[in-house]
Amino acid sequence: MLAEAEEGVAGAGPFRPDLFKDKVVLITGGATGLGRSLAIRLAHLGAKIVVGSRNEENLRKLCDEIRGAGSEATYKVTNVRDAAQSASLVQEAWDRFRSLDGVVNDAAGNFLARTEDVSPKGFNAVVETVLHGTFYVTQAAGQRWIREHRGGVVLNVVTTYAWTGSAFLIPSAAAKAGVLAMTRSLAVEWARHGIRLNAIAPGPIPTAGAWGHLVPGANLEEMVKEHLPVGRFGRHSDFCDLSTFLLSDAASFITGECVVSDGGEWLVGNSFQMLRQLPPEFWEEMAGARQRAKTP
Repeated sequence: MLAEAEEGVAGAGPFRPDLFKDKVVLITGGATGLGRSLAIRLAHLGAKIVVGSRNEENLRKLCDEIRGAGSEATYKVTNVRDAAQSASLVQEAWDRFRSLDGVVNDAAGNFLARTEDVSPKGFNAVVETVLHGTFYVTQAAGQRWIREHRGGVVLNVVTTYAWTGSAFLIPSAAAKAGVLAMTRSLAVEWARHGIRLNAIAPGPIPTAGAWGHLVPGANLEEMVKEHLPVGRFGRHSDFCDLSTFLLSDAASFITGECVVSDGGEWLVGNSFQMLRQLPPEFWEEMAGARQRAKTP
């Protein structure tokens, strides 16, 4: 499932191979999952990559892979929940490449839970990563672009339940809604500075990390797949193709937009709403699994 989803990322895809030549793109949460796939895709298109996440081993592996393919990359261990670390990550682009052209805010956190079971710590962990982290990185990049009288592009990764809401995903729904509002607000405020901001709302795409937390078990996975009008899960290449376009100069007249790429899912109702049918035992097992994961 995962290998199939990740196919088609390496290489230029449907784009000309020099599309991002001499461009510098920063990706948060870029060491794994969709962020990692996008970093690889953009590197194949000529971009110099700056990635940040909390796991140095994953960051190092990604940058080694990009350099091994003949492109340039650098990383900085970053917890985007910390404003100073976020600003330092943005500064890394100028320290290493003396430029920054695009920012992709992909760092996220999420978990399934009945809202009555969500702790303040759990709620804050998601909101501070998704909403606060996106603001910190975006503001740091925007301040530099404005100060230097140059434009830039920001792409924020949200979800369709940013506007529909979703049961059992309250922290993420609240945070993503905030990111979407920020995207549209700054698209207007910063347009005069030549800064574009857009969002992408991908549907279910298997990743090594989040997938197991959000779609635990083969039965639930099959339920979600059958719910999708197109009859398949998303692929990393679906995410990369759309993200590449929105980051490119081909989308220079698009700003303040949220583009959905979910196989028609939200038009028939968010898949997570189906979880209302599950018995209390499911949620008790989920809570136990989270607790066991925290125990050394």
